Amino acid sequence: MEEGSVVANLATDLGLDLRTLNKRKMRLDLIANKKYLEVNKETGELYIAEKIDREYLCITKTSSCYLKMDVIIENPIRMFNIELEILDINDNAPRFRRETIYLDISESTPVRERFSLTNAVDPDIGSNSVNTYHLGENEHFDIEIQSGRDGSKFADLILKKALDREELAVHNLIITAVDGGVPPRSGTASILVRVLDTNDNAPRFDKKNYTINLSENSPIGSLVLKLNATDLDEGSNSELEYFFSLYTSEKTQETFSLNPNTGEVRVKEMINYEDFRIYEMEIIAKDKGVNSLSGQCKVTILVTDMNDNHPEISIKSFHSPIKEDVPVDTVIAVISVSDKDSGDNGQLDIHISDQLPFALKESSDNYYELVVAEPLDREKVPEYDITITVIDRGSPPLSDNETITLELLDINDNVPQFPQSFYTIPVMENNAPGALLSSLTALDPDLHENQYLVYFIIEKEIVNTSMSMLFSINPENGNLYALKTFDYEIEKEFLFHVEARDSGLPPLSSNVTVHIIIMDQNDNTPMIVSPWRAHGSVVEEKIPRSTDKGTLVAKVIAIDSDSTQNSRITYQFLQNTDATLFSLDQYNGEIRTMRMFSYRDARHQRLVVIAKDNGEPALSATVTIKLSTVETALKTYSDMTEVPLEYDIFSDLNLYLVIGLGSVSFLLLITILVTVVLKCQNPKPSKAAPPCRNSVISERNSTVADSTLVSNDAYWYSLFLAETRKGKLVVRQPVPKGTRYIVSSIPRSTGLTETSDSAASTLQVMAFKETAVLRRVSNH
Repeated sequence: MEEGSVVANLATDLGLDLRTLNKRKMRLDLIANKKYLEVNKETGELYIAEKIDREYLCITKTSSCYLKMDVIIENPIRMFNIELEILDINDNAPRFRRETIYLDISESTPVRERFSLTNAVDPDIGSNSVNTYHLGENEHFDIEIQSGRDGSKFADLILKKALDREELAVHNLIITAVDGGVPPRSGTASILVRVLDTNDNAPRFDKKNYTINLSENSPIGSLVLKLNATDLDEGSNSELEYFFSLYTSEKTQETFSLNPNTGEVRVKEMINYEDFRIYEMEIIAKDKGVNSLSGQCKVTILVTDMNDNHPEISIKSFHSPIKEDVPVDTVIAVISVSDKDSGDNGQLDIHISDQLPFALKESSDNYYELVVAEPLDREKVPEYDITITVIDRGSPPLSDNETITLELLDINDNVPQFPQSFYTIPVMENNAPGALLSSLTALDPDLHENQYLVYFIIEKEIVNTSMSMLFSINPENGNLYALKTFDYEIEKEFLFHVEARDSGLPPLSSNVTVHIIIMDQNDNTPMIVSPWRAHGSVVEEKIPRSTDKGTLVAKVIAIDSDSTQNSRITYQFLQNTDATLFSLDQYNGEIRTMRMFSYRDARHQRLVVIAKDNGEPALSATVTIKLSTVETALKTYSDMTEVPLEYDIFSDLNLYLVIGLGSVSFLLLITILVTVVLKCQNPKPSKAAPPCRNSVISERNSTVADSTLVSNDAYWYSLFLAETRKGKLVVRQPVPKGTRYIVSSIPRSTGLTETSDSAASTLQVMAFKETAVLRRVSNH
């Protein structure tokens, strides 16, 4: 706190009124801590007499720091004990006790090893104290922050990558301590990591193998070679000594000497070419570490007899290119060799490059034939560089070489290969004609015309339709296209073969099986077939108000010509005038009463039902049903019954008509007299018999609307419900080829009561392996 700042009003805090204080001439005074605090005896205000440093006052790092003081009031005398809490601010930065932290770490230290670091200190407390540490970017070390029991933070250095002294001997890191104040303060220190050496590097010679040509009769003490091995370690771990291994023969050790400190090999005895021509020795270099390591090399000393003539190679005949199918033992070149030296220096050895499918056969003195030793394959190796080497047997040996290039000609010996033997290609229905279905590409490793492939579909007829009318393949690249739009409800899959043929002589070919699977798409909207709507989408029904609970009021039936999930239909209310009155089964579409009607219920109920399929996205259709409750009795109708597809032309009803016509003729005169009266009067509606309690009666005068539907045959019988009111015959008859049926609505006879005047309607419905069914609906 700065000097002169007002921190409190003691008079107010002690509950004293200033007017009372002045009137009674009372005075406030401090007894303790007058160095830091001062009080205005007149007003009671408490001032800062000297700048307060919390860290100086409270040396111990505690969560709270108080200045205690005694206040005395005179006239009358009263004394108070007061504690003034000093709050901390972030006025100190973290500081490390040492600016540089030294660490010695062996290069053999395992990864994840932990090293303790000196923590930073911050006189502030709480969030103003040290909060975290950061380590400068490097690839070998990381830090892990720990918390002490008193809340202090300290960091451990973690080795995250193994050290290699030979790569980097000293690592200089920067660690930063940051407090949690706002704004934060920080302090840094250097971490100097010195990598201690371990004997982890074995001595290595400049070369693994040394070959030395040494003339015979070389003087004793002459230097043969000076070996040099190096060790990347330091100190005693890099000090080396040389010696012969146990694999060096006694003859070699008697002939040559080895200096253990310098690695020099010198002649120890006279060398005689005729006695010994090749000397081999194995020399070991070993360091002087605690766990010593060693390395070795091989030295071959070839004693020479002054061989000064090189062999010569001459190509007498060479055939290139040749076909890849030439027989084994075919001669492709004739070679001669020569050397002007004599004795062993004139003895020649000839060979060709390793692992090649050729061989050399001696035909006569110093003449050789180059022949095919193994079957050739241009697709594996199109050409060969054959190096023929001739070497004499001198010491050191002299040699000569000649390289010839043999080119192979291609033959049509590879069958085109498809990556797969069977292709399954899913195609979504309603595809665009000409759409690319897949690319059926075969590979042929041959060249030129032997590699050029032609693709075609192996013809196959399906129901008088060839595959070439349904699919097309690009003969050059094997791209397969659809030539028509497929409908899953009609065609579900196709199976055929595609052949790839090259242009060689004779041509080679292979084929692959293609299975086209038509995928169903939700492209058919559900169609509500019951209750049928003659006009629009509203159906009007009348039901008695005395209907019982659970009575079937209506049944909504929808059909969907899609398949599987896309054709599964569920029903829901979109609108229900009274949710407590009606229920809808979401699976079968039955609407039933949930209770009996009461006098409070409205006479007109409006129900809107949606039929939704299970496709993605879902398609739906709706129907609106207007229900009216009636008190009067309505005429009833019998249930639908199934009868054979036949009826008598001369039925009982027709007989009644004949009798009626005779009666009319007999009463013609009487009828004329009352005709005028009858025309003036309106016909009175006849009273119908009281309805059955559980029946649902419809008074709509509708017929099946003129339309054509394509659907599954699951609910075709629901179409008959629309004609039950008019006593018509509903007949479903197959059309040619038996693949579809026609559902027709025709009158029973001209003599039926209340015969509909509307024209008969037809409904075309998809069906499979079913028979026609006839239903008769008659009036009581």
